[in-house]
Amino acid sequence: MRRRELMLMLGGAAAAVPLAARAQQKAMPVIGYLGSGSSDAVGGSFVAGLRQGLSEAGYVVGQNLAIEYRWAGGSYDRPPLLAADLVGRRVDVIVTSGPPAALAAKSATSTIPIVFAIGSDPVELGLVAGLARPGGNLTGITFLTVEVLPKLLELLAELVPQARVIAVLVNPNNQNTRRNIGDVQEAARVKGVQLSILNASSENELDAAFASLVQLQAGALVVVGDPFFTSRREQLVALASRHAVPAVYIARDFIVAGGLISYGASIAAAHRQIAGYVGKILKGAKPADLPVQQSTIFEMTINLKTANALGLTVPQALLARADEVIE
Repeated sequence: MRRRELMLMLGGAAAAVPLAARAQQKAMPVIGYLGSGSSDAVGGSFVAGLRQGLSEAGYVVGQNLAIEYRWAGGSYDRPPLLAADLVGRRVDVIVTSGPPAALAAKSATSTIPIVFAIGSDPVELGLVAGLARPGGNLTGITFLTVEVLPKLLELLAELVPQARVIAVLVNPNNQNTRRNIGDVQEAARVKGVQLSILNASSENELDAAFASLVQLQAGALVVVGDPFFTSRREQLVALASRHAVPAVYIARDFIVAGGLISYGASIAAAHRQIAGYVGKILKGAKPADLPVQQSTIFEMTINLKTANALGLTVPQALLARADEVIE
């Protein structure tokens, strides 16, 4: 072989290395994560669950997978803009947390696979045609926060049996609000307690809602699950403390922040679960063929320090049922 031909061949091989590297980098799948809440400690626990599940499926962020995060911060206006941005970046899969994010992603694309984690009925929301056969480009997991509302009322009845009036805090912007109110009203009728519905969709409205508790003579409060409430949980817990009202929440993160008691599905565990679906989709599965799953991991958390500050004695039977007791 002539020297000139050898040099050309070697030069071509050298030039091909960065091209191959670029091609490999481009081939790395990218997940777009759209969260209805914020990227703080709560969002961090969701992401940790997702990354753990992805690792179990054979995908390690930074090695053979990339994730682009978008957070709506509890706003109901931002998800459509954020979803459009992810679609424009041509991500391989979109993972959503919360109904606003899932609905925005569905409206933004009919081709990119979407895997959701929501506390609602995805059929009622119009996300999928059915649980067993989702159809279309969406599937995921539902953790049924609506169905746990009667349970929250029962917990308050155990903790504060003398409360004859219980306030319920809802966000009127939430798609589930009407159903939430109906379910909790039925549970209150069975328990023989009176309900007062409080609406809040801004920080000022939260302050006003708590200020009305004295006038309503409410002895306890149910905080219904909502991305806005989760993103403002520090404010909610501080208001409950300031007004000395026993409050129950659907997520452990409120109790870590100083809330009294929570009961609901582990959303971090749900994210770990949906990661398995993401892995299957990246390997060629279609969302239409993956049934919507229902979360089976629920957790109760009690903060004894908060109970003591409120002058409440937590029944031993309730402590025995708790998954975690913060002292």
